[in-house]
Amino acid sequence: MAKREPAKSFRDLIVWQKAHQLALGVYKMTKSFPKEELYGSTSQVKRSSVSVAANIAEGFKKKGKADKLRFFNIAQGSLSETEYYLILANDLEYFNTDLLIEDVIEVGRLLESYMSAFEN
Repeated sequence: MAKREPAKSFRDLIVWQKAHQLALGVYKMTKSFPKEELYGSTSQVKRSSVSVAANIAEGFKKKGKADKLRFFNIAQGSLSETEYYLILANDLEYFNTDLLIEDVIEVGRLLESYMSAFEN
């Protein structure tokens, strides 16, 4: 098996690419939310989804292993928060979030694999 080149930028990380796509999907989804949710769940789910990709990007540049892992763990927390807001939006019948929740699961799996590989 050919050895992969190390990532030169966070943009090279598949986990970041998928997290960024998740954030874009969340932004598109919230366009259909009721206007009274603008400062409630709309802003919260946007913030948490962006935080996933942002913490992966920030962690990528950290030098120490513990620092890197801390930011990736923060990304995991934000991912869980995003998942909750997607469940809420679905239950409130604002949007069918099934596909976005699949994206959350994929990002979570990739993030876990990335962290495991980095730890070893």
